Amino acid sequence: MNRHHWWRDAVIYQVYVRSFLDSTGDGIGDLAGVRAGLPYLRKLGVDGIWLSPFYPSPQHDHGYDVADYRDVDPVFGDLAEFDRLVAAAHRLGIRVLLDIVPNHCSSEHPWFREALAAAPGSPERARFHFADGRGPDGGEPPNNWHAMFGGPAWTRVTEPDGRPGQWYLHMFTPEQPDWNWREPAVAAEFDRTLRFWLDRGVDGFRIDVAAGLFKHPDLPDSPDPEADARTRDSVNPLAWNQPEVHGVWRHWRAVCEEYTARDGRERLLVGEVSVPSAREHAKYVRPDELHQAFFFDLLGAPWDADAFRKVVSEAMQDIAGTGSTVTWVLNNHDQVRTVTRYGEPAEGSGLGAARARAAALLMLALPGAAYIYQGEELGLPEVVDLPDDVLTDPIFRRTGSRARIRDGCRVPLPWSGQASPFGFTSGTESAKPWLPQPEYFAEYATHRVLADTRSSWHLYRDGLQLRSALDQLGEGSLRWLETQPGVLAFTRGDDLVCAVNFGTAPVPAPVPGTPLLASGPCPPGELPGSTAAWWIDGS
Repeated sequence: MNRHHWWRDAVIYQVYVRSFLDSTGDGIGDLAGVRAGLPYLRKLGVDGIWLSPFYPSPQHDHGYDVADYRDVDPVFGDLAEFDRLVAAAHRLGIRVLLDIVPNHCSSEHPWFREALAAAPGSPERARFHFADGRGPDGGEPPNNWHAMFGGPAWTRVTEPDGRPGQWYLHMFTPEQPDWNWREPAVAAEFDRTLRFWLDRGVDGFRIDVAAGLFKHPDLPDSPDPEADARTRDSVNPLAWNQPEVHGVWRHWRAVCEEYTARDGRERLLVGEVSVPSAREHAKYVRPDELHQAFFFDLLGAPWDADAFRKVVSEAMQDIAGTGSTVTWVLNNHDQVRTVTRYGEPAEGSGLGAARARAAALLMLALPGAAYIYQGEELGLPEVVDLPDDVLTDPIFRRTGSRARIRDGCRVPLPWSGQASPFGFTSGTESAKPWLPQPEYFAEYATHRVLADTRSSWHLYRDGLQLRSALDQLGEGSLRWLETQPGVLAFTRGDDLVCAVNFGTAPVPAPVPGTPLLASGPCPPGELPGSTAAWWIDGS
């Protein structure tokens, strides 16, 4: 593996800060809690962490509505605590990535407040997308776009003189106005933000909505205005994936290269890129743009050997062909947890867990980099029965629907004990985490899974150790093997095989006496359904 370009085969752990570990007893995770959890992450064996937004925010979308890009919200700590966290992580050999949100800010950001107080056509309003409404009194939105989280993508403002006035664009919620990246002041402001955090020692950035930023300059009507809201994805071609966005990533890459040239320490840019195909995805990871972009097609693939093979093959052809490496992901803070996503209730609760373990081994065996969402290594299922009155996802608030809401994967982690708060908060047992933890979380508490060598935690840890130790894994290529239907198998190098049984078909057993890492029992001559295994040919 190429150790200089550390990011090419790195395994990064996503820390959803408010749900990781609470050091103050207020029921909300914080930066000091992340620092306290670093030895755990070091033991797991990850190369770095990606921190969800901890900036000052009114928390309408849990920090993705940023009011100040260059500070820490008091609920999470302060800049001094952030500096201690970075220093502690670096001492343990763990790199630190920040989540940056350049598509939109909070409606409480000072610049947006200035825009509301300014006149139409002013420089202050030019930083956002303000436009006159349609109709004789301007009472209709400027176009027919819908927001991804439900409802129209436009909100009308009251002008300083008290009259109904212009409308502003927000592709998520009204509390998250979209920046206008055609205005040079916006780019300059984010330059200052990048350098502020790079100067504090961060190792790079995860970029939220990286295919956004630019909208069609004419803001025309969409032929399918409800596409974004219907799919909960950025599919409106007039609002996303505009060609001008690539210039931003070339500039940001140059800024990172500037810092790398100073001290030889590579800084990483990884983008949240939702685009129609692997070929479009590849445009974001050309040599002078983003280092990586999350490849979500694996996450979205059905549990089927042919579907997984097609997704992997397309990624290897189109993305790895740019000179970058594929960035694999099975879960994040916006997705149903894999144990639940892969499960089929009629088949019993164990099926989803078996498939999640198999998928994890498959991902760790693939060439390139991988990202793990916190709690996946514990085998946590989605919490699907949260009461309506505790739900905080703006999707639920705006639509009234529980479909695809995200609170269920954000429930605070269980660390120890038999009852909530399961060691998550430093307060008493009566302390309440910001989202309630179910009783069954006791089965997944960190202290318990670490003691059980059959647990998902040990599967992840052992896989990460082998990934670091074996030259066949990490960066490189793969070769598909011919198999029976329902079985996926490939080689990494000449003597390492990854085999995944998506059904119940028997597959060849490893050479007797050779090292084996499997996600479940592996009797001679077969792999049970929904199992993955690696084995090394010792001949």
